[in-house]
Amino acid sequence: MEPRTENITSHQLFILNGFNELGALRPVLFVPFFIMFVVSLSANSLLLYVVVSQRSLHSPMYVLIAGMACVDVCLPLFFVPGMLFSFLFDWRGISLIGCLVQIYFVHLLGAFQSTLLLLMALDRYFAICVPLYYHQRMALPGFLRFVIPLVVRNVLLVALVVILAGSLPFCSVNVINHCFCEHMALVELACGSTAVNSVLGLISVFCISVVDFLFISTSYIIIFSSALGSGKLGMKALHTCVTHIVVMTVSLTIILVAFLSYRIRNGLPAWFRVFFSTLYLLFPSCFNPIIYGIRITEIRQHILKTLSCS
Repeated sequence: MEPRTENITSHQLFILNGFNELGALRPVLFVPFFIMFVVSLSANSLLLYVVVSQRSLHSPMYVLIAGMACVDVCLPLFFVPGMLFSFLFDWRGISLIGCLVQIYFVHLLGAFQSTLLLLMALDRYFAICVPLYYHQRMALPGFLRFVIPLVVRNVLLVALVVILAGSLPFCSVNVINHCFCEHMALVELACGSTAVNSVLGLISVFCISVVDFLFISTSYIIIFSSALGSGKLGMKALHTCVTHIVVMTVSLTIILVAFLSYRIRNGLPAWFRVFFSTLYLLFPSCFNPIIYGIRITEIRQHILKTLSCS
């Protein structure tokens, strides 16, 4: 008699189980996340509208701020509505394809947040340290030399992470301990070895978020040394740069805590990982309009003018 073989089927449908520990109180989460979602969409949409509609704001720095606002509008749309429906109506199912698509766009847009911060730092470096060459370096042909490699890096790294995750067999449980599809939350459900996925995930974080942060920090250190002896203009630039560094440091810390919490098994509760993974995506989208928009005098004046006319 021939030995009997079992067909192992991989799950194609998953259940999102984030914050399940709250039980009957889970719907209460709808309120804070809905408020953050509305604040993010409205503030970033207003900022984007003001920059696009005012010709005086079409300089490179403001265009980068508009790009950040565009990313901050799009990013929550890929995961927050599903979370809200899950909290309110207990809709938790998602297909494997839908999960992988969500992972790709969430992580790709998150990578572009970091990239735009790097480009802003580059803009400030040229404006403050080499002002005579600013228009030459920030003109479209020269600017694209910096942008294209970063875009290719983000697209390829995130695509590779998602493709490897999609090739894994999911033959045991199909319950994801998260409110949306996060890379390691899906990978940890796989049957086989996930060492490559884990290492690649860390490499992508280092090559995007950490590398961008190091370049941003280096450029601002150079800016500091140049601005300290430049009087009021230098102090204004210094104040702006310090704000950017603080926001980037907080964001990077949250990102690293979220990613490392899946790899360091020390009894961390599931809600802790879910909370930080959600926070590192929503925190920048809510606060970037304040840091990179409203605090800038020219943008603030146009925002107040727009609101007073409506």
